Amino acid sequence: MTTSLADRSAAELAAGFAGGDFDPIDVHSAVVDRMDECEPTINALFHRDDQRSRDAAAASAARWREGRPLSDLDGVPVTIKENIARRGVPLPSGHAWVEMPVADHDAPITERLEEAGAVILGSTTMPDWGMLSSGVSSLHGVSRSPLDPSLTTGGSSAGAGAAAAAGYGPIHIGSDIGGSIRLPCTWLGLAGLKPSFGRVPLDAPYLGRCAGPLARTMPDVKAAMDIISAPDDRDYSRLPRFAADDAQALPGSDTTATFDPRRLRIGVQLDAGCGVAADAQVRSTVTEAADRFSAAGAEVMTLDPFIDDDLLHDMDLFWRVRSWADLKALPVDEQALILPYIQQWAQDGADTSGVDLIGCYHSVQEIRRRTINATSEFDLVISPTAPDAAFPAEQPMPYPLVHEPMGHIGFTMPFNMSEQPAATVLAGFMDDGRTIGVQIAGRRFADEFVMAAGAWFEAAAGLELPTRSVG
Repeated sequence: MTTSLADRSAAELAAGFAGGDFDPIDVHSAVVDRMDECEPTINALFHRDDQRSRDAAAASAARWREGRPLSDLDGVPVTIKENIARRGVPLPSGHAWVEMPVADHDAPITERLEEAGAVILGSTTMPDWGMLSSGVSSLHGVSRSPLDPSLTTGGSSAGAGAAAAAGYGPIHIGSDIGGSIRLPCTWLGLAGLKPSFGRVPLDAPYLGRCAGPLARTMPDVKAAMDIISAPDDRDYSRLPRFAADDAQALPGSDTTATFDPRRLRIGVQLDAGCGVAADAQVRSTVTEAADRFSAAGAEVMTLDPFIDDDLLHDMDLFWRVRSWADLKALPVDEQALILPYIQQWAQDGADTSGVDLIGCYHSVQEIRRRTINATSEFDLVISPTAPDAAFPAEQPMPYPLVHEPMGHIGFTMPFNMSEQPAATVLAGFMDDGRTIGVQIAGRRFADEFVMAAGAWFEAAAGLELPTRSVG
């Protein structure tokens, strides 16, 4: 495929702006052209702001000419998932409405990006309530992979993943409560980070929910995190910027230096202990990734399963009850607009007693306890991100068994509940070309360390990034 300024990294764009090789208006035009080419097929954007973003690009171009950029992201195109508030922009959370709500404020992420001079192109799509691992939505229809439109984007950060893979600029902000950043990354060949809980401030924090970047490579993820991790008091769970505890003095963890795998203890988990077993090619690819760390001097050991199907069931039921409450709160005519799959899924939480729900909550805490205990002896944990590669785009879930627990989140979900950072980077390909991501998780607060490990692996593996087949 031909490349353009739309495909440049954040660092390359900043260097070009500083050197006068091109300006943010040029980049904006290239990205708009790319969106015009790809959107009819991939459906990544819910709300486009072409004029508003062009005005922002023009203002940035003036700052660069005058030598006063606001940050290294000044003029860099970004997108934001539709459930992250932008004043005056609808906030539908992926589902059809009779009367769609409109945000009356900017979320902390939005404010930090605008303060940095980033050019916000628009809002990206998601499935109903973010409770599907695909791009299927009662409001948007189907979002599709730019690598192969017959395949899913993953979800729930569906449009963010599609936009990143299509080259709508280098940085795309998603959210993740059980895998919603990392799953699009594994199925689209991207890099992404589910940060430590509280690392990126939200205006509506919730148990396990995080926001973070999706990009083509880890350096762009890091560039975004440097901006959106700034503290904001609206989030009562927020962390100080890149806080670390006394236990975080890890070998090679000085992120001002080159990441060094030597003397690290790395756990390799190939069996989640719950849900669907990982495909043989996925397991092989993750093993090869671990071998790279071992060859560079890390001590690599097997990490046994620590979550079971009973805990997965209770986590799944906890979410069903929450979504059932959301469904029942809607007017009857609006309830009928929700995606039928989600209606059925939420309905299974309708008759859950208070006692049973408390049992589910205790299981959530047990997931946290087990995850922290099982991983505490390791500096990093390497695993599959998902058991399988990308599935058909029209399919709501990898395994669409609506009355059974989600069988694909056994590797990702525990790190949401334990509040630990977990990244995904491209690790290889299935025989048919579908992408495979490896998850790299660390101790809580070790976001910088996890990103450094991801960047090191990208360089060590030297894999060619997948190319889009549309546009």
